[in-house]
Amino acid sequence: QVQLVESGGGLVQAGGSLRLSCAASGRTLSTYRMGWFRQAPGQAREFVSSINWSGPSTSYADSVKGRFAISRDNAKSTVDLQMNDLKPEDTAVYYCAARRRAYGSYDFWGQGTQVTVSS
Repeated sequence: QVQLVESGGGLVQAGGSLRLSCAASGRTLSTYRMGWFRQAPGQAREFVSSINWSGPSTSYADSVKGRFAISRDNAKSTVDLQMNDLKPEDTAVYYCAARRRAYGSYDFWGQGTQVTVSS
């Protein structure tokens, strides 16, 4: 099993920045790719960004391209999401996830961290 714990959420004004962190523990070597997702009230969970544990491959949702940046620290088994120029529509619970394979669904999920952007 893999355990994921998110941190770094909070309340920020529009235009501000936050940095989320996901700490992975357990059988992290069994995972291939890490992702960030978010879910706003009354809406479905949506993809935000993802990164492999090795290599340069990253992916972003169109809505966050140019504002968010994902990074990893293999030594610490952490994946961060730097969020800049935040907008009220970025308000959501942000979840960290991990999957074992290069493609397909995510196998492990964190408990989520709240991000609230005020206008």
